[in-house]
Amino acid sequence: MAWGGVTGGRCERISVMGWWLLLLAVAGYLVPAAEAACSAERVVIFNFGDSNSDTGGLSAGLGYIFPLPEGRVFFNRSTGRVCDGRLILDLLCESLNTSYLSPYLESLGSDFRNGANFAISGSTTQPRNQPFSLFIQVLQFFRFKSKSLELVAQGSKNLVNEEGFKNAIYMIDIGQNDLSAAFGSNASFDLAIAKIPSVIAEIKNAIKMLHDTGSRNFWIHNTGPLGCLPQKLALPRKNDTILDPYGCLSALNIGAMEFNSQLSKLCDELRSEYSDSTIVYTDIYSIKYDLIANSTEYGFESPVMACCGYGGPPYNYNANITCGNSNCQVCSENLKYISWDGVHYSDAANTIVASKILSTEYSNPKLKFDYFCSS
Repeated sequence: MAWGGVTGGRCERISVMGWWLLLLAVAGYLVPAAEAACSAERVVIFNFGDSNSDTGGLSAGLGYIFPLPEGRVFFNRSTGRVCDGRLILDLLCESLNTSYLSPYLESLGSDFRNGANFAISGSTTQPRNQPFSLFIQVLQFFRFKSKSLELVAQGSKNLVNEEGFKNAIYMIDIGQNDLSAAFGSNASFDLAIAKIPSVIAEIKNAIKMLHDTGSRNFWIHNTGPLGCLPQKLALPRKNDTILDPYGCLSALNIGAMEFNSQLSKLCDELRSEYSDSTIVYTDIYSIKYDLIANSTEYGFESPVMACCGYGGPPYNYNANITCGNSNCQVCSENLKYISWDGVHYSDAANTIVASKILSTEYSNPKLKFDYFCSS
């Protein structure tokens, strides 16, 4: 195990064709040529969320700088992502042969032909009117849509048109920060759980707002195992009896599962209410927990230790000296870690998570990700 410096090397990008051939081999079936050709068309995606899918929004909006080692693999430079490389969203875009989503707030170099990313690191669902809550992100989308259609009407060829907005995929991945705040406020377990319905209500409101203005294709991600994050595990505790067999905090994971249960029920309800829409719910929790529980089989080092952080084993996380601080210890690039900085997953882990999402085995209904561009 190497600590204290960054070594050479980089992640090898999986080609889109290679990616799909791998998935098809695992699934054991072939896609008709007409459907496969769909990936060559421009797929439009609008994403709403927090740091798990922020491709540079916080950096653009507030001027924050995320220096190397952020982005050290694949991009080989800082990109505004809180990760050493690609996010799950980036890998899903790769699978659809579409460009990475530009942050809505990025004024220079943005390409909005394939949609936009409204996700901002640190975002929550509540308070509703606080930047950059989910509600505010949806309002930003409405402004983006209105301005885009106005410019298209004037002859612009490089923006999403009315049909594009209607057929776009609307992805929502938020709630982790709400849940983290609920359990981090010294409130009892029951009080923390009692806050979940109000978070679910905000997600429901966001979907309703989007649906009422013509959005029809929704992809909803649940939250991961909060109790397995090095950030949470590094907090003082009386003893280890509150840990599960894989070294995660049981109470926090129970809280995450309750959030996910309520989110899943919401999606079921909305499918009945919005018969004109497709609403896919993806179980990110199960994917990530499997990654941690079977980390050795996936070739990862310690499943609950951050690659970039301070303090060394067992968690390498210190809230006062986080990744980006010159005193941080950074693992060697030739080692695979699930956690990049104690809160966010690494490029290597995200690659596996994305592949499992694309397998459809963790989604309800089990639609292929390219369903929307072929329907």
